[in-house]
Amino acid sequence: MTIRILLTDDQTLLRATFRMLIDANPDMEVVGEAADGAQAVALARTHRPDIVLMDIRMPHVDGLAATTMICAEPDLAATRVLILTTFETDEYVAQALRAGASGFLGKDVSAEALLDGIRTIAAGDALLSPAATRSLITRFLTTPEPGAPTAPDERLAALTPREREVMTLAAEGRSNDEIAEFLVLSTLTVRTHIQRAMTKLQARDRAQLVVIAYQSGLVRPPPRPAP
Repeated sequence: MTIRILLTDDQTLLRATFRMLIDANPDMEVVGEAADGAQAVALARTHRPDIVLMDIRMPHVDGLAATTMICAEPDLAATRVLILTTFETDEYVAQALRAGASGFLGKDVSAEALLDGIRTIAAGDALLSPAATRSLITRFLTTPEPGAPTAPDERLAALTPREREVMTLAAEGRSNDEIAEFLVLSTLTVRTHIQRAMTKLQARDRAQLVVIAYQSGLVRPPPRPAP
């Protein structure tokens, strides 16, 4: 199955470079190019790509706003956003995940890493670059946004104890293989629990499942060290 990709970046040369790289792979194709977030949303509605490769800093509508709009549209539920930017900072990582992004990579990644990242996101797994460490994610995801609900997330009641356990370990940054080893389960069983949790919580992918785990209080970060 061919992965259909929408490129979003305000730099024409970068878009051309990404197109050449992606189109050279038989399992991928570029279906459109956008120079800002507004164009990205419009083209996503038209083409319904599997992946939107999204820059953050763009004129008019930036990548975070565009990601929020794309991920909020029911008709684009199957479209996933991979943030690719030079601004690989704590706040941007958290904002991108809150907006619904499935992954985050710096523009300094190798061509192979970018292609692997696209395939990872298309498969429904979360992707965070090495610079987006677990401590940064937990610190910012657990900071309430203005107007955010403070009541416990009632959706968690739909999960079985095992689904909660697997979701907790996934939110701590463990891979399916690591969870399977820890719980003495098969990797396939772990993946099944993850998929069921995603379905019950209406999470589009593993990244959103992690966001829900922290924001619902199912997982809490370790206490910060005293200054």
